[in-house]
Amino acid sequence: MAAYGLINLILSIIIGLLGVNRKFGFWGYFFASLLLTPFIGLLLLLASDKKQNE
Repeated sequence: MAAYGLINLILSIIIGLLGVNRKFGFWGYFFASLLLTPFIGLLLLLASDKKQNE
């Protein structure tokens, strides 16, 4: 069971890092994938827009 939690945490961090330049940033995608599942976090990441430069 601890291995599942560790894998979930690592995947959530990776998804958060991929989302740095996206709408919700690192923390948004990290917590979304941590609280839901990494798969749902990845779907959110793929469906989101990139940050707009101001």
